[in-house]
Amino acid sequence: MRMKVKEKVFNWSLFCLMVIVAFVMLVPFFWMFSTSLKSLGEVFEYPPKWIPSQPRWENYARVWSVVPFGRYLLNSVIVSGSITLLHLLVASLSAFAFARLNFPGRDKLFLLYLATLMVPGQVTMIPNFILIKLLRLTDTYTGLILPNVFTAFGVFLLRQFFMTIPKDYEDAARIDGASRFYIYSRIILPLSVPALSTLAVFTFVFQWNNLLWPLVVVSKDSMKTITIGLASFQGMYGTTWNLLMAAAVMGILPSIVAFLIGQRFLIKGITLTGLKA
Repeated sequence: MRMKVKEKVFNWSLFCLMVIVAFVMLVPFFWMFSTSLKSLGEVFEYPPKWIPSQPRWENYARVWSVVPFGRYLLNSVIVSGSITLLHLLVASLSAFAFARLNFPGRDKLFLLYLATLMVPGQVTMIPNFILIKLLRLTDTYTGLILPNVFTAFGVFLLRQFFMTIPKDYEDAARIDGASRFYIYSRIILPLSVPALSTLAVFTFVFQWNNLLWPLVVVSKDSMKTITIGLASFQGMYGTTWNLLMAAAVMGILPSIVAFLIGQRFLIKGITLTGLKA
């Protein structure tokens, strides 16, 4: 009886702690949304108001007229979506080779490939930019997409999941005359939906919020993504904080939607990818 009471107290304490942490993490988002509904003068009032006296929903409409926000949004969708799809294709093919094919030096090559995770992205940024510049791919979708398609993280994540799939399925398919590509596309991929969904969410959200590479490669206003486009609200003599926050609220919605769509696979995918080394 005493153990049950202690367990109840512990669970409630943990629940209260999680509520407090969640509240602290949500405060900046609430302040962002609140600021997006204020007038520019009300933003600088002291003491600050959490709830605007007269919500200005027209700030969201003004964002679309002050800057080409629709173009920024379209660019981010094209770039993030293309990188996500191409990364899933490349990473799944590489992971299938490392998990299912036997060839000399496979494990050593995988460790060498995995070691690239220890190289900071800032180190490879200059060589990548020089290559994109020589190929005349600056201010293009190709220049924004290609350098971000290949990462060792996705290969590692999928390889770990592929190794948990019993080889009996593969052996049965090979007895029936199935090719390697048939096994990959019709057996391995359908069984790997949780891992693929997890990788898709991670990749899309990261690329949607990516600022550094688009900032290096893009100079034309028509090719800017949302992360760069938000800087358009910062002028030489001031910043229109209410419009900036309204644009930020609209800019964060697609990544939230992507998370909500893939959340039922997210925890399952992360859990299962670590079962077998």
